[in-house]
Amino acid sequence: MFLRPGFCSMQLKPYKKDFEHSYAFGVFPTLELLTYRPEQVLQVLVSSRGSRNEGVQKIVAIGEDKRIPVEVNDKLVERLSPKENAYAIGVFSKYKAQLDNSANHVALVNPSDMGNLGTIMRTMVGFGVTNLALIRPAADIFDPRAIRASMGAIFQLSFQYFDSFGVYRERFERELYPFMTDGKIPLDKLEFKRPYTLIFGNESAGLPDEYREMGTSVSIPHSKRVDSLNLTVAVGIGLYEASRTGF
Repeated sequence: MFLRPGFCSMQLKPYKKDFEHSYAFGVFPTLELLTYRPEQVLQVLVSSRGSRNEGVQKIVAIGEDKRIPVEVNDKLVERLSPKENAYAIGVFSKYKAQLDNSANHVALVNPSDMGNLGTIMRTMVGFGVTNLALIRPAADIFDPRAIRASMGAIFQLSFQYFDSFGVYRERFERELYPFMTDGKIPLDKLEFKRPYTLIFGNESAGLPDEYREMGTSVSIPHSKRVDSLNLTVAVGIGLYEASRTGF
């Protein structure tokens, strides 16, 4: 095991948004990082408690094969992820990943919850939509909590932040489907046209009224015993229905 020149594990501190690096906590997220973004990896930390773990052994083997620094450092693993009980931490440089204009997108308007963001990223990859637009203000996609919730699916995504939905709309020519509780067309009656963008609002407020006139607004039929569905559930249902016309 070795350290990459210019990057010392002793410099690592618990994550802050202004860092130029972030962390993937856990064996599976670290393996996803090594598989899909190896060029961004600065270092991998592993715990001696996971020495017999098959995933940790894979991490060490990949590190040796790709000359990625791997270090056993129990104290640093515990300090960086005190609540995660992690056997491995992937340390990586933050990066930019431009959206594909020809692909289908999901747009999240002002998402605020790290867990929801991570779950949505994992769901997107599961349904073959790997381009994510984030409309500010929005949660930090590189926060380790979001990465952990995604189980490393973030490393298979392309994503971009936009200061407003108007800026996004100017950049990408496509069908727009804002999901709203009073949308014009029930989801089960909608015929998706590609490329499309599925648009979802904030966890608490949903989409503002002006989105109703953007593209074709969509509603998800459900019992009147609840006023709306959880954001992650709504995104999953929307992606599932869209995927029925093919990935």
